[in-house]
Formats: sequence, structure tokens, C-alpha cells
Amino acid sequence: MKSILCPLAALLISPAAALAQVVSLGTTPSPTPEPAAVSPVSASTLWDLVSSGGWAIIPLGILSVITVMLVLTYLFTLRRGAVVSAHYMNTADVLLKKRDYHGLLAISSRHGEMVARVVQRTLDFATRNPNADYAVVREIAETEGATQAASLQNRITYLADIGMLSPMIGLLGTVVGIIKSFGVLASRQTAEASRNMLLAGGVSEALVATAGGLILGITSMAFYALFRGRVQRLVSDLEIASTHIMGLLALNYNRRRDGALEKPRVSVEDDF
Repeated sequence: MKSILCPLAALLISPAAALAQVVSLGTTPSPTPEPAAVSPVSASTLWDLVSSGGWAIIPLGILSVITVMLVLTYLFTLRRGAVVSAHYMNTADVLLKKRDYHGLLAISSRHGEMVARVVQRTLDFATRNPNADYAVVREIAETEGATQAASLQNRITYLADIGMLSPMIGLLGTVVGIIKSFGVLASRQTAEASRNMLLAGGVSEALVATAGGLILGITSMAFYALFRGRVQRLVSDLEIASTHIMGLLALNYNRRRDGALEKPRVSVEDDF
């Protein structure tokens, strides 16, 4: 009897043990994989960002260099001493009160102020045309003064031109970048991943070109507004100085015609 029960118990126990082993293997927690190390993304430099703007960055860079040169030039040249100086005005007052018009003509030719150019052109015309009326002489002075004022105003219009051209160039670069992006979308030869990368590159180029054009345009217009106010003040100083000299000249014009201009006419070259 025992010989029959022992093999039967072995047959019953062996499947239960196998089943318990399988269950234990299934419930044993598998080792969790360690997260892959994420490589740090290298931050792009400013040069990389600018160079990603495409071809539009080249003309914008040239215009930016020209803008810096113009701003530095205007900072040193647009000053009151280049238009009118106290030394010249004091000398002109003394010589006009003495009715020494030839001396004032010679001194005006040696000075670089704009009011000196106006006085030189006026007195040179008056000495060469002794019979001219005062209205004609005054018109010569007003014309020369308007010419000098226009030269000041036209000098700073280059900044306004750059301020208008820069956003247009940036907009053109934006259009080219968008065209590239839609060209990538329409292409069937590139994979989906590379298509997305090329699309992002075209959009990035468009945005960088737009930003570059706007930055340069805003900067140029800001400096143009600054120098425009300075030019208006300088033109006002030129008008005041020219009016003062023409007023002194009008007081003595009749006596100048009767006395000083009866002498032989002396040109600027002979006066030197």
C-alpha cells in the first residue's frame, strides 16, 4: 500500500511545485532600467543666431556699419561751433561798425563757419556789384543761408533712408525664408523628420531676418530724430546770426554805396 501511495504523492506534488515556481517568477519585480543620460544642449552664441538669418544679414550688416559711421560723424560735426561762433560774430560786429567790408570779406573767407559762408557770398556779390540794391544783396544772403541750411538737413537724411530700407530688407528675407519652408512642405523626397527640421530652419531664418531689419531700422530712426532736433536748433542759430549781420549791413548800406564802394572793386583773391 505504501508503495502505491508514494509515487502518487510525488505525481501530485511535482505539478504544484512547478506552478508555484512559475508564479514566483512572474511576480518577481523586474529591475527598472536607469534613465538614459540626457546630453546637455549647447547654447547657441550670438554669432550663430545672427548667421542663421540667411542672405539678408549681409546687406543689413553693411547698413549697420554705415549707420555707426554716420552717427559718429554727426556727433562730432553737428555742433554750434560749425555753424556760428562767438569769436566770428564779435569780429563781424566790430568790422561792420567800422564799415570795413573788405576786411570782413577777407576774415570770412578764412573761417569755416556756415554764417561766414553766407557773409562771404553776400559781401563778394556786393563788392563786385556796387550799384546793386539792398534788396538784391539781401536775396543773395537768403539764398546762401537756405543753401547752408539745406546742406545740414540733407546730411542727416541718410539715417532716415537706412531706417526705411532696413525693415524692407528684413521683410524680403522673411519672405524668402517662408518660401523655403513651404517648399520643404511640398517636397515628397524628404523624410518626415528631416522635413520638420528643414521647416524649422526656414522659419528661424525668416524670424532672424525680420528681427535684424527691425532693430537696425528702429536704431537708425531714433538717431535720425535726435539729430533732426539738433539740426533745427543749428538752423535757427544760423538764421539769427545772418539776420543780425544783415541788419548791421542795412544800417550802413547807403553810406557804403556812397563811400566804400566808390573805390575800385576788390575781389576776394586780390583782398588776400
